[in-house]
Amino acid sequence: MTRRPPERFDVIVIGGGLTGCLTALRLAQAGAAVVLVEQYDIGTQASGRNAGSLHGQIQHEPFVVEGEGWAREWAPCLGLLKDAIAGWHALSDELGVDLEVRTKGGLLVADDPAQMPAIERKVALEREHGIDSQVLGRDELLALAPYLDERVVGGELCPIEGKASPIVAAPAIAGAAAGAGADLRRHTPVRALERDGNGFVVTTGRGRLAARRVVVAAGADIPRITRMLGVDLPVEGPPMQVNVTEPVEPLVGHLVYYAGGRLTLKQAAAGSLLIGGGWPARTHPVTGRPAVDLEGMRRNLAIARSVVPAIGGARLLRTWCGVNNATPDQRPIIGPVDGIDGLVVGTFPFLGFTASPVMGDLLAALALGRAPERDLAPFSPGRF
Repeated sequence: MTRRPPERFDVIVIGGGLTGCLTALRLAQAGAAVVLVEQYDIGTQASGRNAGSLHGQIQHEPFVVEGEGWAREWAPCLGLLKDAIAGWHALSDELGVDLEVRTKGGLLVADDPAQMPAIERKVALEREHGIDSQVLGRDELLALAPYLDERVVGGELCPIEGKASPIVAAPAIAGAAAGAGADLRRHTPVRALERDGNGFVVTTGRGRLAARRVVVAAGADIPRITRMLGVDLPVEGPPMQVNVTEPVEPLVGHLVYYAGGRLTLKQAAAGSLLIGGGWPARTHPVTGRPAVDLEGMRRNLAIARSVVPAIGGARLLRTWCGVNNATPDQRPIIGPVDGIDGLVVGTFPFLGFTASPVMGDLLAALALGRAPERDLAPFSPGRF
């Protein structure tokens, strides 16, 4: 029996998170015949399970732990994040949907004078790379954020930071991509990816697809996909967890971090407090799926309450888990794969929600064979 020939497209996008959907949107707007395949549903993995932070600074913990040499190699990412946050504002206007983008600034809070020198060095490096971060003294910090504990001694303001809504963003962007002509195929797992002459054939659980170019934007699933072509990329999927409280009166106006431990704290448009900071979840011994780590949850909430005491009156509604994306150097992977013409890979570790607007633009341009307008050498898949 002869197999049916595969459906043909210009580009196949693998991965239905924000980056994949934005890539499909930009490709469709450029006139390409594009199909996106997602093994689950749109925006239900890392893109929909994060807390919606928009990050524009070097994260404090790796700056301290990995050192300033690491930070200088990572610093080219700052330009991507800055442009991506601007892209979030533009997306709300383009889509005609309130994505709840609010950028009142991010505050890195210190409560020990010994924490300030590292903050000062980090701010200096960020300013070298075009981020208008500022070092704040105690009085300046409390005047800006009177909800903080009075023990604070100073900190950093990164004015471009804030939040957006993962729950609103994913369906809005997917709807726009479909409206522009992209073919979105949910619940369509990739079984095989093979070379076929000058292009590729993707075998899915719902048939075969062929295209000249393939974009792999599947997050933590990237290694499984690229190994089908003999390419081993070191992308991992550590499980993380986030806490959310009941809605409360307006209290926390910024994206708040803590120099003494893991914390991100912000208030959603609906009033809920979102409390996270990269706290690992555990892996369930039976299902193998991410599961809540209760001790981590308690420690996370204790840090949050020590930084903003007033949140102690809010009741916790739930704690949820998801899988993040990680690379060994914490830099993104963006670009074509050496030796496999037409294969493009993209993921931004840990900060992928923030970066998705610029990631979609870059991956679409690469899939169309266009030269990017920025230097992508620091992010090349070939560095591993």
